[in-house]
Parts: sequence; structure tokens; C-alpha cells
Amino acid sequence: MTTLRSTSGPADVSLLADDVETDLRASVRKALDKHAPSDRLNQLYDGTDDVTAPLWSAFTELGLPGLLVPESLGGAGATAREAAAVLEELGRAAAPSPFLTSAVVATTVLVALGDSLGDTEILPALASGEQTAALLVGPAVGLPADVLLVPEGDALYAVRGAKVTPVSSLDMTRPLADVDLDGAERTLVSDDAAAAVEAALLMGAGLLAAEQVGVARWSLETTIAYLKERRQFGRIVGGFQALKHRLADLYAEVEQADAAARYAAATLATGDPDAPVAVHVAAAYCSEVAVHAAEEAVQLHGGLGMTWEHPTHLHLKRAKADALLLGSAESHRAALAVLVDLPAPA
Repeated sequence: MTTLRSTSGPADVSLLADDVETDLRASVRKALDKHAPSDRLNQLYDGTDDVTAPLWSAFTELGLPGLLVPESLGGAGATAREAAAVLEELGRAAAPSPFLTSAVVATTVLVALGDSLGDTEILPALASGEQTAALLVGPAVGLPADVLLVPEGDALYAVRGAKVTPVSSLDMTRPLADVDLDGAERTLVSDDAAAAVEAALLMGAGLLAAEQVGVARWSLETTIAYLKERRQFGRIVGGFQALKHRLADLYAEVEQADAAARYAAATLATGDPDAPVAVHVAAAYCSEVAVHAAEEAVQLHGGLGMTWEHPTHLHLKRAKADALLLGSAESHRAALAVLVDLPAPA
């Protein structure tokens, strides 16, 4: 069994998927294959979205919106490991979904706050999939979101009825919008939420790494499959030595990213003291691997990779957008340097 030992705790952390993760992954992939084929994703760039709502309904039937919500509040009581399996599949499909923003980040904030308005009013609605939420930590927010969680100092407010103006995004499978809070209904959730917000952003960054692994693995596997069939000068392109070395290097990168993301999810699931270090390592490394793998997929597909019909462009855009979503690779390395007592990069 492949394991990593925490430097701060006594328990071994297995990086192997258990039966629950395997079954969950299969169910999610089946839903994605049905509701988020690449031809429908392309239509998002023409302003037509017949993917997000049907896919969220399918996820709701699987109980995914409440995956991280305690059973006492109507959720599944699962851990970051199961959520990571879902996000890896979302990365493979480059599919639009509020799972990361609502079922992971916003949910983690409310769960971390314990007994509050979030427990009694907001979390049950999120767990059922009836509503979605997003944590607003800048002037823009990810869509869709029925409730915005807005930090102000140490306080956290639930905001409804804000003016939301969709904006053009590089990755239209992860839509963004400008937010105007003037005149919106505000309700105090907690006056001491700073730690909960920090925990949610850490969880989000750690599990976003799993999505980035999904993007990278799809890019690698799809490219290998294509090069096994593409012929040039009477030979299978995949047989050229230079491409073999290139793909071998990429394979090593993807496997290393997978291990880093799995370890981050495992430490988050158990509350391991190593979690912040593990998350920043995974966030920095997986971000760059996803972009590299997607760029290689576009280039090694040749002219086909440049076409609108082939899904390589969807994965490259998702990789690029994810690289900035919850902090750049450079910002995560700077945070990591502080945690391990190294000077931050200049």
C-alpha cells in the first residue's frame, strides 16, 4: 500500500481510493457523461446553457450537494476525500457546476461555524440542493448562487437579492459575475467567522487541486489515445521517440500531482496538522501541471487540437481559470514558505 506519514501526527495516510470513493466516482462520471458532453459545453460560449441545471439535478439525486454537511442537518457526513473524487471527475469533464463554490467552500464555512443561523436555515437548503451559495471574497463571484456569504472584518453576513451582472470569462464553464450589494437583504450569520472563512478557503484550495488533477489526467489520456492512432509519414505518431519521452515526463508529472492532491484531501479529511502545508504544496504543483498537460494536449493533437469541436480547448481554459481561482501557484508557494520557515520568494 502506498502511504505517506504525517510529520505532525502518528497515523499513516493511505493514498489509495476505497470502495466508497470508487463507487462515487463511477456514479459521478455516469452523470457527467449523460448531462455534460463536450458539444453541449461548447454551446455555453454561444450563450446557451442546457447543462448546469440538469447536471445539478442529477448531482442532487446522488446527494452530492450535502456531501460535506453533517447527517444531523440532512447531509451525507462525508469527508474531503469523497468531495475530491467528485471534483476530479468534474475536472475530467470540464463541466459547469456550483459544487466547489457551494457544496465545498460555502458549506465548509457554515459547518465550521457550528450552531448558528447557517445550521438552522442555510445549510439544510444547501444540503438538499434546493439552493446554492458562494463565498464572496472579492468584487466578483462564481455562479450560480442563491445566497452570498460576505465576510466583513470578523463578521459573516448572508446576503440575498444582490445585483449580479454576468461577465465574460475565459472559461465559460465556470461563469463569473460582478456583484453590487447595495439594497440587498443582509442577515448576520456570525460575528466571529474569520477562522471559518480561512478554513473554507483552505478546503477549497485543497480540493481544487483534485479538479486540476482531473483536467491533467484527461489531457494526458486523451493525447496518448490520439497519438496511438494518428499516422504521419507512414508511422504511428506515438512511436516517435521524442514524443515518447515527452509523454513519459508528463505522465510522471500527473502521477506526482495526483499523489499531492490525494494527500491534501486526506489531511483535510482527518484534520491533520499537516493540512495547510499539504494544501499549499498541492495547490501550487497541481495548478501548473494542469496547465502544462492541457497545453500539451492542444499542441500534440495538431490541427485537431485547435478546432472548436475538439474538447481540448475546454480543458485548457478550465486549467487556466483554475490556476487563478483560489490563488496563483506563486501565492501558494509564498504561503508555504512562511509555514516551513523559509523566506518568501521575492
